[in-house]
Amino acid sequence: MNDPQGNKPEPSEQPDQEQSCPDQTGPKPRSRGIYLLPNLFTTGALFCGFYAVVAGMNGVFDNAAIAIFVAMVLDGLDGRVARLTNTQSAFGAEYDSLSDMVSFGVAPALVTFSWALSGAGKFGWFCAFIYVAGAALRLARFNTQIGSVDKRYFIGLPSPAAAASVAGLVWACVEFGIDVSGFVYPIAVYVALMGVLMVSNVLYYSFKDVDPKGKIPFMILLVIVLTIGVISISPPIFLWLLLLAYTLSGPVLWLLRKRKALSS
Repeated sequence: MNDPQGNKPEPSEQPDQEQSCPDQTGPKPRSRGIYLLPNLFTTGALFCGFYAVVAGMNGVFDNAAIAIFVAMVLDGLDGRVARLTNTQSAFGAEYDSLSDMVSFGVAPALVTFSWALSGAGKFGWFCAFIYVAGAALRLARFNTQIGSVDKRYFIGLPSPAAAASVAGLVWACVEFGIDVSGFVYPIAVYVALMGVLMVSNVLYYSFKDVDPKGKIPFMILLVIVLTIGVISISPPIFLWLLLLAYTLSGPVLWLLRKRKALSS
């Protein structure tokens, strides 16, 4: 989730051009190429975000929501692939942020506006804008904090999770034919709250300390299998509920910490 491919190249990387001699002065030669594999995943996420916007404009809201979920998966893979293959770069980090802004900032807001928020008039587009602004500020803050915060936690709701929480609601309502014309104002507030959570100081578990190559307890594997089985029953409902639970986990844990601090 919202995991750029790195904020600077690894020391082992060498530019494509020959290095300048030690006795020469002037700027170092720049690399002419970029890494293909992680940027392919980023491009895929960007395409999904663009497709979601187009599908939402054409009224195909279920496909738009699914595209945002696919973008979330691809966004989670690009950074991990870059680290596993030692292909992290400053270019990849910037490209990833721009892709996230389209897929998890602009796309969910436009899809929900075309789907329901337009019925709330100016209040609807204002709430949609709060979401977009929250995503932009969230990404900018995340980029400036790389390497200076505990990697186990995100400060604020990650933009992919916020986008999936919004897209999941759209997908579930469309899938079951729910008429939301009488709920446009609560939906607008819901979208705006996602934008506010993205720029909040609430901590969310990042799962970055989970080693995919390490061993895990058998019960965790069992929980993963059961979760996949439950999601397969009705992906629109259970994916949305899963992301909604993650979204609520931050404020709930924050309240528990505050309560513990006051009682101690």
